[in-house]
Amino acid sequence: MQPKADKDVPSPSTLRDLFLLDPDYTYLNHGSFGAVPRPVFEEYQRIQREFESRPVYYHARRFNDLMREARQALGGYLNADPLDLVFVTNVTVAINIVAKSLQIGPGDVLLTTDHEYGACENTWEQERRRARFEVRTVELPVPVSSEQEIIDRIIAGMDDRVRVLFISHITSPTAITLPIADICRAARERGIITVVDGAHGIGQIPLDMEAIAPDYYTSNLHKWLCAPKGSAFLFARREMQDRLEPLVTSWGYRPVKEYDSPFIARHENRGTREIAAPLSTEAAIAFQREHDWPSVREACHELLAEFRPLLSDRYGWEPLVSLDVIDTGTWFTQMAAFLLPDSVDAFRMKDRLYDEEKIEIPVFGWKDRHTIRISMQGYNERGDLEHLIEGLDRVLG
Repeated sequence: MQPKADKDVPSPSTLRDLFLLDPDYTYLNHGSFGAVPRPVFEEYQRIQREFESRPVYYHARRFNDLMREARQALGGYLNADPLDLVFVTNVTVAINIVAKSLQIGPGDVLLTTDHEYGACENTWEQERRRARFEVRTVELPVPVSSEQEIIDRIIAGMDDRVRVLFISHITSPTAITLPIADICRAARERGIITVVDGAHGIGQIPLDMEAIAPDYYTSNLHKWLCAPKGSAFLFARREMQDRLEPLVTSWGYRPVKEYDSPFIARHENRGTREIAAPLSTEAAIAFQREHDWPSVREACHELLAEFRPLLSDRYGWEPLVSLDVIDTGTWFTQMAAFLLPDSVDAFRMKDRLYDEEKIEIPVFGWKDRHTIRISMQGYNERGDLEHLIEGLDRVLG
């Protein structure tokens, strides 16, 4: 369940004061690492200090109860049973857990797309070399404009040899929101296991695990939910949990009755570790509820929708979502990406924007091209995009 507002929607300048970001920089890259609001960061530090005051009490006696409470808060937000969730460090860790556990072998096919995140592609490539299965990549058309075309292309790649579908909910290099519920449904009908990289999902778009119905879904809490770094979740459908082996074998491998389930014990009790970040989940959810985050997301989307044609026309950038689409949040929400002209030295442009203009914005190598991705968070305002244009004019001459 997504948070409802307790207050009026705040202005970007009000929100900017609530974040710890350097005011001398224009931050258009929330998507890479996120940013933590001051109240959430203070709660995070409070938990750390509390743990240090009585280390044995909190790590040995309170660990299970505190993690259970955090999972319950997260489950309510995601419309998911807390018993189907575990906290992990980040999405890449979650994908490693799944990839190294599923028994895919010679003759089997992993189906994926050409819009996936490089670190996760590396994970599957390592497993492919070890287990000798085939990776089949579906090329998705850009600019996107038809959900059905995306669904049809992915279904066309499904045959009797496909065992697993690995796909992003919101693609990282191209910032496209895919119709993931329909895709998962089609895979389930064909007996294909679905593994969804939702790194950019939670906090940016409403998430409902029951409606999406994946086998496995993972998302970073430190990005769009604005929780501290080192916190993400892995959702596993109940009947698929026993297939997962922990990356680290520790005390949780032989769970005792204090644990809610073997799934949670094996993946959360992996030795002494910092858990202040996952325990700050409820504070992050509360912060967004108190500041009417659905309205914040809508304002970010409207600014991006307004500036996309301007940036495309002015610099020859090719939008990854068609400008002909009157978008209401179907294809993008708080991120938008463009293909850069071949004539642009993309990474030099990125460095000059940072070094000379104090603008933080990411550039990615994607296939044989480069993309630039704009991330808007509640602390961003029109002036930030105007600053980007001014900086681009100077850098690009």
